[in-house]
Amino acid sequence: MVSLESKLKTYLDVDWITITNNGTVPIQIALKLLGKQGEIITTPFSYVATTALIVWEHCTPVFVDIHPEYLTIDETKIEAAITPNTTCILATHVFGNPCHIEAINSIDKKYNIKVIYDAAHCFGVNYLGSSIFNYGDVSTCSFHATKLFHTAEGGAMFATDAALQHQLYYSHNFGHNGYLNFFGLGINGKASELQAAMSLAVLPHIEEIISARKEVVTLYNNQLNFSVI
Repeated sequence: MVSLESKLKTYLDVDWITITNNGTVPIQIALKLLGKQGEIITTPFSYVATTALIVWEHCTPVFVDIHPEYLTIDETKIEAAITPNTTCILATHVFGNPCHIEAINSIDKKYNIKVIYDAAHCFGVNYLGSSIFNYGDVSTCSFHATKLFHTAEGGAMFATDAALQHQLYYSHNFGHNGYLNFFGLGINGKASELQAAMSLAVLPHIEEIISARKEVVTLYNNQLNFSVI
């Protein structure tokens, strides 16, 4: 696991990463640690877990429509959905397309609300020269077997704030940092060494995998270029 974390930090150009046993736990932990209650603005175009976790944590999902082209949450419609009960934006990057992060950052600052990004579709993507995982209060990722990079079943969470990143780590490890130090409540969200071994076998081929997917995208774009849908 230590080797995997080190290699991923280098490849993704991030300072911290906490690897988890699936891609759902990071969102759950982020909502819990950020103390979110009330209404959470999110997208209707995401895997069911995104919305389910909002309800699971006793919050209310508020859906904002998506871009017809990029399929990410439409940042121009977010402010209209904000109420005095809004505490967080949970936005999903879709099919390699990042959300309009600058616009969402402006909304975050204006209304003093937190931002969580579900970045499961954007492993390896950079935004304005920085890893996609360096944005938002917390970014999360799924390493499910269907994803670009996988641990058979797994996930990860990222934060640029050191104190928050430490809390993320403690929370996925029963509140422990090592065997003797206990920092508070937590759950068992740890990935196994077997999962780490799986992903260490995948990582050396990641550029080849990305290249192959780009070829498929090019093929679809060329074949559908003159189609009317």
